[in-house]
Amino acid sequence: MNTTQPLVKTFFDEPTFTFSYVVSDPDTKECAIIDSVLDFDYASGKTDSASADEIIDYIKSEGFSVRWIIDTHVHADHISAAPYLKDKLGGQLSIGENITRIQSVFGKAFNEGESFLRDGSQFDHLFKDGEQFNLGNIEARALHTPGHTPACMSFLIGDALFVGDTLFMPDYGTARCDFPGGDARVLFASVQKIFALPDETRMFMCHDYKAPGREHYLNETTVGEERKHNIHVGEGISETEFVSMREARDATLGMPRLILPSVQVNMRAGHMPEPEDNGQRYLKIPINLF
Repeated sequence: MNTTQPLVKTFFDEPTFTFSYVVSDPDTKECAIIDSVLDFDYASGKTDSASADEIIDYIKSEGFSVRWIIDTHVHADHISAAPYLKDKLGGQLSIGENITRIQSVFGKAFNEGESFLRDGSQFDHLFKDGEQFNLGNIEARALHTPGHTPACMSFLIGDALFVGDTLFMPDYGTARCDFPGGDARVLFASVQKIFALPDETRMFMCHDYKAPGREHYLNETTVGEERKHNIHVGEGISETEFVSMREARDATLGMPRLILPSVQVNMRAGHMPEPEDNGQRYLKIPINLF
């Protein structure tokens, strides 16, 4: 195993404030796609692959081969393009093994019936906490970092850590914890696991919303910077203080605009529900779910 560090190419979808990544080993040209976006117009119900096609064009232009297509968790604010990318490029659809907990909760909430399997089998690979894997010649590790949801994972690939929604840029703070199975105290513990990594570890966000006073979107920092300066959970902030702040803040937040379509699709590994007897696919809008 060599010590080459990964190249990281960033893609940004401003309508959902989502950063997607292509992480690659420059020696073997093997890559992983992390947290992809399928464009979706809620008013018309139409999907579009423009964001995913940018990723495809980049991978083809660089001559990369796709090993992994990873979602850090079941996103509530955008639809994953993972199946579309797999169809075009290959690779294994992957997520953390606690996806089964999300499928159980939302399978019941959307009254999916027995045809919707709650065993994670829609994915090709379910990562376990601490699981070691490779991206080409680069060593990588999956870390279970729940709190935002019970199934959130972070992925350390060489010196690059992809944290999903667990943390935001230091001036913006941390993720909400009021979704089903979320827990602010659990999130605090997950953050401490991340903070135990070396200071120089590069950290890549899944979202940014421009903190007050900041003009530009940002997506990269370091573990050391987060530990020292994160406004919600940095040095000097106790667990009790964090939990009190996070729970009070979450009580003021509305639901993400795309949560209902996103969860239904993403808990299926990005696949749409099966067509009904008229050949049309449908997403449900439950009334007073939250």
